[in-house]
Amino acid sequence: MLSSPWARFYSNSCCLCCHVRTGTIILGIWYLIINSVVLLILLSALTDPDQYHLTSAELGGDFEFMDDANMCIATAISLLMILICAMATYGAYKQHAAWIIPFFCYQIFDFALNTLVAISVLVYPSTIQDYLRQLPNNFPYKEEIMSVNPTCLVVIILLFISIILAFKGYLISCVWNCYRYINGRNNSDVLVYITTNDTAGGLRRREFWDFSHSGSLSTPPGDKV
Repeated sequence: MLSSPWARFYSNSCCLCCHVRTGTIILGIWYLIINSVVLLILLSALTDPDQYHLTSAELGGDFEFMDDANMCIATAISLLMILICAMATYGAYKQHAAWIIPFFCYQIFDFALNTLVAISVLVYPSTIQDYLRQLPNNFPYKEEIMSVNPTCLVVIILLFISIILAFKGYLISCVWNCYRYINGRNNSDVLVYITTNDTAGGLRRREFWDFSHSGSLSTPPGDKV
């Protein structure tokens, strides 16, 4: 029997003990909490801009940390993420596979962005030093980080990004396995329903056949000849 090469990566469990549905629900709730906290911070910053306003002198440059336009965009993104996470949590709980797809697409997009960051660090390692120079002078441990050997700094950053990518890839596989599990379960329920109806219809036709050959022809209630 031929099987897909991706079938070997399919599993109903994640984190060694949880079911993929449980893992997806926990992941959706975790992302929901994080984005809700971010949204509250953004809303409080919009209502009281002076509390989160950083001057150019504090940033060491001629730009502002967050203006009103960026705050509004970040708020809209947080609202969208809350909606996507809520859909994934509801879809995993109620076993609606289609509701999980937006969250899965977000995971793929986030993984692609982190991969591009890793590639840019690998291809242009000098950008790390340029980024460090642009940080504010009062940024914690700025001088200590800049004193590290550039090659070692690139290796450390690439190792850190690789660990993050591996973890994100594992979470993507958990959500994908949850989608496959729910989709397969729903298809199995439909198949059982159709098979049951076909079996019941076959029994009715068999009874009608036996009855028609043993005596007078008649149509059973609910059937057509």
